[in-house]
Amino acid sequence: MTTEPTTATAEVVADESVKQPHKLERKWAFWYDNQSNPKQGGVWGSSLKKAYTFDTVEEFWCLYDQIFKPSKLITNADFHLFKAGVEPKWEDPECANGGKWTVAASRKTTLDSMWLETLMALIGEQFDEAEEICGVVASVRQRGDKVSLWTKNAANEAVQMGIGRKWKEVIDVADKINYSSFQDESQSRRDRSSKGRYSV
Repeated sequence: MTTEPTTATAEVVADESVKQPHKLERKWAFWYDNQSNPKQGGVWGSSLKKAYTFDTVEEFWCLYDQIFKPSKLITNADFHLFKAGVEPKWEDPECANGGKWTVAASRKTTLDSMWLETLMALIGEQFDEAEEICGVVASVRQRGDKVSLWTKNAANEAVQMGIGRKWKEVIDVADKINYSSFQDESQSRRDRSSKGRYSV
């Protein structure tokens, strides 16, 4: 004689399956930076704070919905999503020889949608060159908001072009986007001749 599971038993089983979190391939960290009131003589990056580290889909959505929407940012503030263990600074060894693809956002809704599409592509491992990506930054500025995708190795043109093309597809941008290396940016601050290294 077989016994049918009781309603209570079925609910417990269903409840257990709901509770199982969906693990991501790797851990990620959200960071926040507010440069609106820089301290006199403060070191660059001193306002940068790690907010949360997560490794499940459920944690990601909770954090994104509650906190990490760029449209909630004040002017001169940034949200960052980087691989756990990588700081969103040029000086971090993972970023030191890299650079970034940058896209301007025309409105807050565009900024939010490009940011979210990029986050989902990163945590969902949609880039073939995922190991070459450090993270992404959403910046709210008086002159115009932007999103920047940071990568590891600026000298590897084939990899950078692959990342740039995929990112354009992810965020659905038709206009040309430019890549600049952090070393080039450092140089351009001295000589004011800022040129993108690559574009797609």
